[in-house]
Amino acid sequence: MAAQQPSEPDSASPALGRSLLWPAVAVGLGFLLVYNSFDASAGVPPAPSAPVLAAPAATAPAPSASPSASAAVDGLPRSEPTRISIGEIAVDAPFTPLAIGPTGQLNAPPADDANLVGWFEDGATPGERGTSVVAGHVDTKTGPAVFLLLSTLKAGSTVDITRKDGVVATFKVDSVETFSKTDFPNDRVYADNDSAQLRLITCGGEYDKKAKDYKDNVVVFAHLNSAKKS
Repeated sequence: MAAQQPSEPDSASPALGRSLLWPAVAVGLGFLLVYNSFDASAGVPPAPSAPVLAAPAATAPAPSASPSASAAVDGLPRSEPTRISIGEIAVDAPFTPLAIGPTGQLNAPPADDANLVGWFEDGATPGERGTSVVAGHVDTKTGPAVFLLLSTLKAGSTVDITRKDGVVATFKVDSVETFSKTDFPNDRVYADNDSAQLRLITCGGEYDKKAKDYKDNVVVFAHLNSAKKS
């Protein structure tokens, strides 16, 4: 998926509204998360006229000492992610929080660290009820990066995310899809949820040397399957 190496790294640009934290901001920014190169100013799909937000969910109950598959129904309390592990594609990487920049786009993970993923800190944390967004580079100036093989995952693949509270949330992949950046389904990818959902996003498709940007995005759709203390 990365046969053509870009001269510049990709970057991220979503604006996802979290229903309990900033619905007003979401109206203005829309649901955007499209990985673009640092130099690319085009290729971001337009925001929908209004965000798609679920009704605010009740606060999830505190987990027992050994949270289990019941977490898949109730969700977990809010807790920052610390590490992601996807054994099938040899991913084992730490997290960095990502915030919305002055342009209204999500800042990208640092380009000088190929083994690092970012999560949208104003959205749901992984395992929390809602849609949690995690982004990673497919490659950088120095070569392949953490999500190089993301597109090879399949339905049924699992993703483990260790959280600050010591819980390991295991997500099961529902689908892996590739979308053109010119026709990106914002509502489908970023809509809030009553259940704990995960979206893993990186660049994909052909690399446009002129635009210094990949033409597509790879999106992994997954749901919380179980949770346990590490």
